[in-house]
Amino acid sequence: KMRSLAPGIKLITSFSRDSWYRFVILLLTFVFYTTYHLSRKPISIVKSQLHRNCSNVIHPADLNITDNDTWCDWAPFGEFDSLPKICPTLNLSIKCHSKVWGHGIFGERLPLRYYLSSGMILSGIFTALFGLGFYWQIHSLWYYCLVQALNGLVQTTGWPAVVACVGNWFGKGKRGFIMGVWNSHTSVGNILGSLIAGVYVSSAWGLSFIVPGIIIAVAGVICFLFLVEKPEDVNCTPPQHHLVDRSKYHPVIFAHRVVFVLQGVVEFSLCLLFAKLVSYTFLYWLPLYIANVAHFDPKEAGDLSTLFDVGGIVGGILAGLISDYSGGRATTCCAMLIIAAPMLFLYNKIGQNGLPTTICMLLWCGALVNGPYALITTAVSADLGTHECLRGNSRALSTVTAIIDGTGSIGAAVGPLLAGLISPTGWNNVFYMLIAADVLACLLLSRLVYKEVRGWCGYTTRLRG
Repeated sequence: KMRSLAPGIKLITSFSRDSWYRFVILLLTFVFYTTYHLSRKPISIVKSQLHRNCSNVIHPADLNITDNDTWCDWAPFGEFDSLPKICPTLNLSIKCHSKVWGHGIFGERLPLRYYLSSGMILSGIFTALFGLGFYWQIHSLWYYCLVQALNGLVQTTGWPAVVACVGNWFGKGKRGFIMGVWNSHTSVGNILGSLIAGVYVSSAWGLSFIVPGIIIAVAGVICFLFLVEKPEDVNCTPPQHHLVDRSKYHPVIFAHRVVFVLQGVVEFSLCLLFAKLVSYTFLYWLPLYIANVAHFDPKEAGDLSTLFDVGGIVGGILAGLISDYSGGRATTCCAMLIIAAPMLFLYNKIGQNGLPTTICMLLWCGALVNGPYALITTAVSADLGTHECLRGNSRALSTVTAIIDGTGSIGAAVGPLLAGLISPTGWNNVFYMLIAADVLACLLLSRLVYKEVRGWCGYTTRLRG
């Protein structure tokens, strides 16, 4: 008489070989992009430590200070007030310009495993080099900006590559939900980056960069050892939407063709520009805002800011579920953006009235701001990248993703810079800027929303233009 299998073994054997490979790929790409965001976050946590209000700091008695209000800063961050604003913006600007072009030149020619693993290892090196400036006593403006610029360049390897890999393994069914869950790596990375940086920010801020740098570099090695780019590479069954490469176009020419052929690419790209402007302004400035307005120390402000990303996880999943159920990607984004505008206004007005109110408002704002951003960069990009008018071009998914996210990176670069320029006039004006960007993002989707609503009402005629 045969003994029955253990329950755990039964569970394991109930899934097919293909299912296990898909699960592993989803988990690996989740971890990989989590480390990308984990390594980006420290600058926002350390910013308040690099450029401090020295009037509130008791200086040592043996330190000769004569009317110097920047004595406790880390030079050159005290002498150059705009440096904490310039460095992240320079990083994001480089990312914006190289997202499409860099991916077109290298990403389309190298295997994804080599492309992604080399990008992660190099990103780890440059992230750690920024932190090593603390131990090497480097006070050069150009050193920190150059390291940030190079880091921004190599970080462009991440998003198009992981989306292309996931697109190779998964079909269209319930894509919004699957990618909504998967896209929580952005918020998880931000949370972990904040917590890790917060541990060292007040004692040795260099480790706030070195530790995340080591983590993403190790993840790059794991990527090189274990990533499988396509199902066919391990004799797995490709998903139904898997497309055969029939393209004869040069990548750059093909990228331009995609923009003009696919309806919705332009609208969603411009919408993402303003949605990312809001999201990345929170990413880089929320800890400082909480520290200044609610008077928390840098570690507490960093920890509290993670609630925005917790809300972002829920918002991304909800956006995916709702858009799968309704079939309206643009309408889902627009509805969340409409609600987000007054919620941002309320957060600025009452968000610091007690800890419970702060927690509640951060969760709501995170969900409503990051929900549309998550949906556009995942499910929407995948839908457009596998559109029938591309005639089965297997490069389409990664190229469309690079175009949409590259356009969004303009907003990611501009938002934190504008916040830095506007914040001296008052935080109210920063929030008015964010609300205006939110409204513009909503308006840019109006044509697509109109088309979706007509479809729900039974109209099948195609909108012109």
